[in-house]
Amino acid sequence: MIDFKNQTVLITGAGIGIGFAIARSLAQQGANVLLNDYDKELAHNAADAIREQGGNCQACPGDASDVTFIQQLVDTAVNTFGSLDIAIANAGITIFGDIFTTTPDAFQKIVNVNLRGSFFLAQISARQMREQGRGGSVLFMSSVVGHQAHPGLPVYSMTKAGLEMLAKQLVIDFSPLGITVNAIAPGATLTERTLDDPTYIPIWSRITPMGRPATVEDIANAALFLVSPASRHITGQSLVVDGGWTSISPPPV
Repeated sequence: MIDFKNQTVLITGAGIGIGFAIARSLAQQGANVLLNDYDKELAHNAADAIREQGGNCQACPGDASDVTFIQQLVDTAVNTFGSLDIAIANAGITIFGDIFTTTPDAFQKIVNVNLRGSFFLAQISARQMREQGRGGSVLFMSSVVGHQAHPGLPVYSMTKAGLEMLAKQLVIDFSPLGITVNAIAPGATLTERTLDDPTYIPIWSRITPMGRPATVEDIANAALFLVSPASRHITGQSLVVDGGWTSISPPPV
């Protein structure tokens, strides 16, 4: 149990899945949460669900790859809750296709959300934290495919590896301000999307050393640790949460 009382968290792409689980967990531990999702209905439904469970959460739907909107997100967090202490760049998209079939449009969409949105959320959030003068935390959402090649994901994998390098790079600028910056690399995880595939659980249970895919709560627990005072001397790191899959890396066939 980690107390996030009086801490304000901004998290993107949190209408469902891992992002929602992180937002809900933070709210349950006392944080004020500004929850973003591109889908307006998902964002509001997620915020409503968190409030119904006793959390303090406001929705702010919009495009997390748009720099003007990112500034609006940060301003909304400060105007609503009085500060911004934690920024979590969870928004991301996946488009499958090998190097021969990937179109410029698909390439740009993935890069815009996964890299551009994450970079400028970190930049604008850290400017606010610098102004506040009491430090903070930035967290990127990477993936095991940033460590291990996976069929059909050349652009997505590139962006996820890039986020981990970005976390290292930002240590230079953020550390003097007392801001930690880290990344989580989830492996196979049970979300609304993956549960649509009836083969997902059997395959990933067989090839994951721990015998099952992750739950969203598994990832949320790691996220809460990395943005909490318990990890205040951990920065520039990437934490893989995959039940051991990257240690042996059998393909999902």
